[in-house]
This record gives sequence, C-alpha cells and structure tokens, in this order.
Amino acid sequence: MIIEIVIPSPGESITEVEIARWLVKDNSWVEKDQEVAEVESEKATLPITASQSGLISIKIKEGAAKVGQVACTIDTKAKKPEGLSNESNNEKAEIPQKTDANEKFESNDILRETITPELSKVKATPLAKKLMDEKGLSIEDVISGLRKITTREVLLATSGSTTTEANEVQTARTEERIPMSQLRKKLSQRLVAVKNETAMLTTFNEVDMSRIIQIRKTYQEAFQQKHGVKLGYMSFFTRAVVEALKQHPVVNSRIEDNEIVSPNYYDIGIAVQTPKGLMVPIIRNAEKLTMAQIEREIVRLSEKGKQGRIGLTDLEGGTFTITNGGIFGSMLSTPILNPPQAAILGMHNIVDRPVAIDGGVEIRPVMYIALSYDHRIIDGKDSVGFLVRVKQMLENPEQMLSGGMNPDRLLLDI
Repeated sequence: MIIEIVIPSPGESITEVEIARWLVKDNSWVEKDQEVAEVESEKATLPITASQSGLISIKIKEGAAKVGQVACTIDTKAKKPEGLSNESNNEKAEIPQKTDANEKFESNDILRETITPELSKVKATPLAKKLMDEKGLSIEDVISGLRKITTREVLLATSGSTTTEANEVQTARTEERIPMSQLRKKLSQRLVAVKNETAMLTTFNEVDMSRIIQIRKTYQEAFQQKHGVKLGYMSFFTRAVVEALKQHPVVNSRIEDNEIVSPNYYDIGIAVQTPKGLMVPIIRNAEKLTMAQIEREIVRLSEKGKQGRIGLTDLEGGTFTITNGGIFGSMLSTPILNPPQAAILGMHNIVDRPVAIDGGVEIRPVMYIALSYDHRIIDGKDSVGFLVRVKQMLENPEQMLSGGMNPDRLLLDI
C-alpha cells in the first residue's frame, strides 16, 4: 500500500513553506513516527514524520513547497532490508579508514601523530601544526570548531594549492548568495511593520545587580540540588516584570479593533536565538510559577530552540516580551516591539561601574535596562513607572514577595 505524506499546515493563512532539509535518503527504509524532513514556515519549523514503516520515495526537493502538496510516499508493503536496525537511517558521511595503523604520512605537511580513522586524510601545514601545538589543539578540536565551508576550502581541497595559491584564493573578491528562509522573510516584514505602524519609544534605566549576584552565589548550589536546574538571571527578571505589570496593566496590553485589550494573565515571551533565527516562545501564566518552574521552562524552550523544534503552540499569544542582548555583550539597545504586544524589556551586559553611594563612590555591577513601548496606548507615566518598579525589585528582590511593595511599608500599612 502506498501512503502519501503531505506538507503540513503551520497555521492559518499560510500556503507556502520551505522544506529545509530531508533527514533520510530517497528509497530508504523509514520507521513509523520517524522524522523524515524539516519544514520551515514564516512562523515555526515543523517536522514531517512517517505515519507508517516502509520504503520512502521523496517527491519534492529541498526548497519552496505548497501546503498540502505530497512531499513523499511510503510503500508499506516493501520488505525491510535485512540487517537494518530500527535506528534512524539519516544520511551520514562516509568515514575513510586507514589501511595500516602504523602508516607513516609521506608529505612533511601532514600531521605525524596518531589520530582517529575518520580524520586520517586530514592535512595540516607546518605553520598550522605549530599554531595548533601552541594552542593545545588537536585535529578533532579544529574540525569540530568549523561551522561553514567556503569556496576557499573547496578550492584548496580540490586543487592541491600551494601556500601562494592559497593566499590568492583567500584574497579573491567573492560573494555568497543565500535565499532568505520563510521565517527570515516574515521576520523582516514584521520588523518593518512595527517601525511603520507603531509610535515606538524607548526609556532607559540602570540596575545595581549586587543583591541578585549575591543571592545566586550564596544559594546556587542548594537551588540546583533541590530543583535540578541552575538559578539564572531570567527568573528574577520574569518575576519582577510580572509584579510590575500588575501595577501598570496598560503595559501588558495590546490594541485590537480600536480597543485596548488588557489581559489579567501574564504570558511572558522570552526571545531566544535559534539556528533558524530569533524566536519568542512563551512562558504561560508566569504569575503562577515559582523561580524554579520559570527556570525549567526557560531551559525547555531553549533546548527546543537549539533543536529547531519550537512549534506554533510555543509561539502563539504572549502579552509581554523580555530580550537579553547582554549574552552577546550588548551594553545598550532599543529593542523592537513584538506585535501585537505594546512593550518589550531589553536586558544588557553587567559591567562594574563607579556608583555614588551615600556621598561616596563604589564599584558596583550595573546593568542598563531598556523598555520600548507603543506610545499610542502607553504614556510616559506608566512606561517610566513600570521600569522604575522593575529596577526597585531587582535591587531589592525581597519586594517580589510582597507584590513589589516595600515590605516595611506593607507591614506598617502606610
């Protein structure tokens, strides 16, 4: 029986997607529920899975495809090849084998050391070998660190170039053209639309991170032993943001059909960089989560992002977004809104700076924070007030336990 596997729909109004890559070879054996391809849309990356075991026949090459189009067929009556395991038959590169374990390399520009069989044909010049020795690197270290093969490497590998020829290749004026993915196209459209259709404004403040750093240093081991996850900065920011949003609900709002919609729940988007581009998966009902639960959810979403498995259900909705450019070393930025949300908080790197404390100067770890907001519905009072409240709770984390209020004032009912 021949079963047709069609391109899945990533969501409403999407008619065209892109087959990012096939995970199996044509006319190979696949198992039921095995992932056979990755489909990339303007919203998310989805897997195509085999509904039955059988012999697969690929009907569409990698590239643009229509939703509902037959991507492949599976012949369920075909016999499974003998000796084939149930593991994925994903294409693997052929591994060259050494015929003699004691083989000596003839050329003096080849490493004269024992290496793994799959790297037995890798060459290195004397200068490269010397640099590797100085850095304490092996061939495996260098190969595993490569992320892209350029025309230079291809020409060098195929032409047996000399050092002079290699330098000529390196200095050649070349260009590389890569088609934009569906996700990147949609992201570009959304970013331009935000600039054109909103009255975006950014306000800034700075946070003394001393208390949070002290808490993490003091309780990191105990926290990790009990909850099985590290205590990061994002859980502090998420909790502070939720409490500040409760006091400034318009910052948690959006414009919809000429109405201002203010949810009574707090779905916080966490911007993460993935191989497919920037995505913003959502932490649902963050107001109900403990610090440990927030950290676990961040780890879960980050792992899905790295694996290219963030789906529509992870991205839909969201009332407010946090983005952390500090992990890349950013000192200051003006984050762009994530529509239809009306505000986004930007975190940045932590740097020791001189700070005036009680008439003196002390060195404190300081982070600049930025709030970009849609001025059509958020006024300066709420935007600045929100950011100040976030600052106060980050500098005094105990306030997060009292709804963002000063515990002393709360105790005294003043």
